[in-house]
Amino acid sequence: MAPITVGDVIPDGTLAYLDDNNTPQTVSIHSLSAGKKVIIFGVPGAFTPTCSLKHVPGFIERAEELKGKGVAEIICISVNDPFVMNSWAKTFPENKDVKFLADGSATYTHALGLELDLNDKGLGTRSKRFALLVEDLKVVVANVEGGGEFTISSAEDIIKAL
Repeated sequence: MAPITVGDVIPDGTLAYLDDNNTPQTVSIHSLSAGKKVIIFGVPGAFTPTCSLKHVPGFIERAEELKGKGVAEIICISVNDPFVMNSWAKTFPENKDVKFLADGSATYTHALGLELDLNDKGLGTRSKRFALLVEDLKVVVANVEGGGEFTISSAEDIIKAL
């Protein structure tokens, strides 16, 4: 599948999270995004160095600024299960605004055309690092990284685009 790009409508898909009782639940990406300005950013893996030390913290630290520019939702997705994503989210106790959602089978990542084959590193199929700015389901900005880079998908890059 071709990677999602500016002008495309994001596909709908189901992502998972844990409720307050640690029970897996699902949510439709369209239900979180329809009629709103949202940021969907993807990371190769929970607890990985760049994701944990740079990518996610940037969106947490700049959440108020993003919300001040009309962003209603900030969604982090990764090809991990909801238990891993929930545990990872807890390592950011200052977070109030970033939703951590699991794409356990990479189904949604594949629908976006943003899967990354890391089988040679023992990690299986993962997500490319990316940040999408979406307005009422339509992609306005699509910053997709190559390789192991972190040069265009930060919160600062999205703020510049707003």
